Amino acid sequence: MNWGTELWDQFDQITTHTLKGVEYCEKYSQLVKDVSAAENEHAAKLKKLVKHYQIKKKSDDTDLQFSTYRAFVLMLNEIKDMAGQHELISENLLNNVVHNISLLVKQIKEERKIHLQEGLKLQNNIQASLVLLEKTKKTYEKAFKESEKASENYQKALADLHLSRIELEKARLNSIAKLQACEDSKTDYSNQRQKTNEAQRQHYFELMPKVFQDLQDMDEKRILSMKTIFKQTTEAHRQVFPYINKCLDEIDKAADSIDPNTDAEIVVGKLKSGYEPPGDIPFEELIPTKVDESATSPPLLTGKSETLKGTISTQKLKKRGGLFSIFSANKNNNDECKDDYSDLPPNQRKKKLNQKIDTISTQLNQETAAKDGLLKMKAAYEQNSALGDPVSIDQQLPEINSRIEKLQTQLNKYQGYLDEVVGKSVTPETQLKNGNNVSDSNISRSTSNSSVNHTTKSVAPAIPLPREPGSSANGNTVTDSGEGEYDNGGVTEYETEPLPALGTARALYPFDAQSEGSIPMEEKEEFEVVELDQGDGWTRVRRSNMEEGFVPTSYIECFLYNNC
Repeated sequence: MNWGTELWDQFDQITTHTLKGVEYCEKYSQLVKDVSAAENEHAAKLKKLVKHYQIKKKSDDTDLQFSTYRAFVLMLNEIKDMAGQHELISENLLNNVVHNISLLVKQIKEERKIHLQEGLKLQNNIQASLVLLEKTKKTYEKAFKESEKASENYQKALADLHLSRIELEKARLNSIAKLQACEDSKTDYSNQRQKTNEAQRQHYFELMPKVFQDLQDMDEKRILSMKTIFKQTTEAHRQVFPYINKCLDEIDKAADSIDPNTDAEIVVGKLKSGYEPPGDIPFEELIPTKVDESATSPPLLTGKSETLKGTISTQKLKKRGGLFSIFSANKNNNDECKDDYSDLPPNQRKKKLNQKIDTISTQLNQETAAKDGLLKMKAAYEQNSALGDPVSIDQQLPEINSRIEKLQTQLNKYQGYLDEVVGKSVTPETQLKNGNNVSDSNISRSTSNSSVNHTTKSVAPAIPLPREPGSSANGNTVTDSGEGEYDNGGVTEYETEPLPALGTARALYPFDAQSEGSIPMEEKEEFEVVELDQGDGWTRVRRSNMEEGFVPTSYIECFLYNNC
């Protein structure tokens, strides 16, 4: 379809149409700018989320042993990469699409201006020709009327016998002049009509059709350019799809790497104590039995039993010595007895010893390799003195031999510790007799093999009987320290009263309890404070279900009562 042929009389409407086309390009340009801003904002939000959910504290690095946590970290990294792809989309939209639209709009405006100016010029020319034709026509009409009137006056003069000859001649000459003027204006009108008709033919069949064709070509070029720009818009997104799909594939791989069996083994490796489960709890006879006075053994205890505190209990414990001395080891308390990790449960001790042995073995292999290298270098120096002095090697060998000897001694020492752990089975009872710390949960499940008396020194179940204030389970008086702790034939007992709350506490950070006697907590979890930090960095708290344990003081915010 040709605008010059089909729309020869619609110049004004074509002008409006092409203007709307330019405005449409500008509108689409603004849309792409907004899409680019949205992509950039989306990328920023994704990066903010990744930063928010990243593992920040070093204490959480141990969680990376688990496949779920590692997969989570990998997913965060891939989301960050996807955010970068959205930033690339935004950049491509601005640099390519918006830039190309701006160039197109500028070019279309300039071309449209030239074509419209040419069209207006032609419109003015044809209009001027029509005006001139109308003017000559009116002139011709006026001359014709005057000629007719002059001719009528001459005819009347001829018929009037009273007119003089001079007046008659004057009427004749006037009629001839008017007729000549009419002929001249007729000729002018005829010439102008021919010129105007020719101008119209050129205007409507040559000049304006060319202007219309130029405008049509310009509009079609705009449409084709917008078609290309549309594809550039989709291409800006399609270019990053392979990378986003790759990120999604990596997330799928991370998900496939999650293995519940492996994670379960890690939990066992981290938490297994190695203690043997307790045996059956025997029946305790509480009715006093008649004692043979001639017997040398001390009388049976009545109404009381030797008890140990359980992790979940309401018993009162104010001294941290013995049972909770493990927490003091978290300070700079490098006692010699801790060199063999004897303060840990058997399984954890074995794990630590294996790690220590692996570390020493690696160092020993490095030192041995260094020594072998020195010996080879010395042999080379002895064969060719130009390479170096063998004496310099001899000066280094004693030092490296000393380090190897020390490492070998340490290796033998820790290997001996490991053989000791592997060669014996540790129960809560034997651990207690050896003076080692036992976790609260294991102590609460320890058993007794006979009635409680001074001879057997058996351990009673962790459900103590009530006693009178100020007296012990065997009738002994509690010490003046007010600690609520007393000695009963070498076994420590505690009051059955619940510890009074000194205030409340709220967890600032999550805590994964890995030490014996500690309890885990979630962020913002609330507790009762039952014992303040005594300088070892741990505070004793109690949950609403009466579970007690220690948590790091720096991980909680305390709100103490006024009387504390």
